[in-house]
Amino acid sequence: MQYFDALSVFLFGWHDTVDHGVIVARLPPEIVLSIFLYGCICDLQQYACAMLTHFTTAAANDSVLRTQARERTVPIPETITPIPGYPRKLCVFKMAASKYWQVRCWIKGTTYRRSTRTQSLRMAQSFARDFYEQLLAKFASDDHASYPTQTVVLHDTKTVKPQRTFAAIAAQMMANERSRVDRGELSAGGLQIMRNRLDAHILERWGKLPIAEIDYSQLLSFTQFLSKTFSTTTVSQYLVVVRKVLTMAVSVGALDKLPEFPKIKVQTNSRGAFTPSEYWRIIRTARDLKHTRHPDTDLTLRKNYRLRTPECIMPPDVAWVIGFMVNSFIRPSDLKTLKHRHVEVVRNENTYLRLTLPETKSHGRPIVTLQPAVRIYQQLTKYYSERNMAGADNYLFLPHLRDRAYAHCVLAFHFNWVLARTGLKLGAHGQERSLYSLRHSSITFRLLYGQGIDLLTLARNARTSVDMINQHYASTVTAEQNIGMLQSRRSRQTVTS
Repeated sequence: MQYFDALSVFLFGWHDTVDHGVIVARLPPEIVLSIFLYGCICDLQQYACAMLTHFTTAAANDSVLRTQARERTVPIPETITPIPGYPRKLCVFKMAASKYWQVRCWIKGTTYRRSTRTQSLRMAQSFARDFYEQLLAKFASDDHASYPTQTVVLHDTKTVKPQRTFAAIAAQMMANERSRVDRGELSAGGLQIMRNRLDAHILERWGKLPIAEIDYSQLLSFTQFLSKTFSTTTVSQYLVVVRKVLTMAVSVGALDKLPEFPKIKVQTNSRGAFTPSEYWRIIRTARDLKHTRHPDTDLTLRKNYRLRTPECIMPPDVAWVIGFMVNSFIRPSDLKTLKHRHVEVVRNENTYLRLTLPETKSHGRPIVTLQPAVRIYQQLTKYYSERNMAGADNYLFLPHLRDRAYAHCVLAFHFNWVLARTGLKLGAHGQERSLYSLRHSSITFRLLYGQGIDLLTLARNARTSVDMINQHYASTVTAEQNIGMLQSRRSRQTVTS
């Protein structure tokens, strides 16, 4: 009755001597109920204030046990970066608890997080794409759990089948292609090329669109967009990736049939090979520039080419690479994987190197080199033996660089510097030359100067096909270059009785 006492004194001036029962009997029921509710509200307010005081008061050992674990695992807002072409709920970020980028995505009401184990944003985004695709592939087994979906309901209550986005189907396609790599049906390099093309232009254009909206007009517009920048071969390869995605959509029931594709007439352009005199010019220039610093500033090289300061100096490996590629038929991609354990020096009637390289483009046969490659191999082995970098597991070229993709970029950069210094970056017909032109030169020199060599043997040793040699490498060989062979005659055979 304490609330009633206070209220009675305030309203009526009654004191404690007054009989409460008499007062209640005199009051209307509505006033009595209001006084009762007022008392309940006051009790609740007192309880809330007590709880607030209890939970906001610091504990005696709070300074000892309190940690910053929650703050250290919260994403740093300015580092949250979405993945181009993917839903915004997929992103990478950094936090105070780790030096590595983290990936986070939300699927089917659950947030998935994982460390990318890399400090490179580009590699973290690549990891995030793979992580997202693996999750989508995991949920794709449930026909009703595909993400994201758009269900269209008509007025007659009939439901149209879910229309999945292009990015979701692309993720399933990539998961299937990754399984092919695991089975040995596709090379890891081929899978990476497919990944690069998806990220470069395809997902950016169609990633969020329902797969059913990709029709002939969309494909034609995409083809016209690519044709402004790329060759017909590249445009055709982009359409191959798109076809793979749409074929997967048909397989999983997201499309009834494939749309018609624009017709692309592929024009084969041979890579610019070097003439023998040009080859000697570039190898001599590379030797002259050995241990010479590039004329551009460190800031320019780092900004434009992502080169660190130590790699701004021409290494001796560039001259060795030029001579080794021309005498060994290898691809530029083999430079970053070639180790000493892959090389065997063979000395019998002929002296050569037997290269047992990892499989490339579904070719795993050993490669035999020309004799000059042996001398080059001995030179670089002696050079790196003095630096304790010529073991079986050491790489032949730039073995001190553990990032082999970066090592390949360093070699390509300095080779372009040599071409710029000699003025041989462009061929006679305007083709741009690169490290791959050395392989082209290697095969072309054998066609021109090899005695009685057949295309099948050359193709197998170079890990390619006869058709590729005819279309690309032999396309620069003219009849005049083999005029002696054209004018030759068979010797008469003497018939003895």
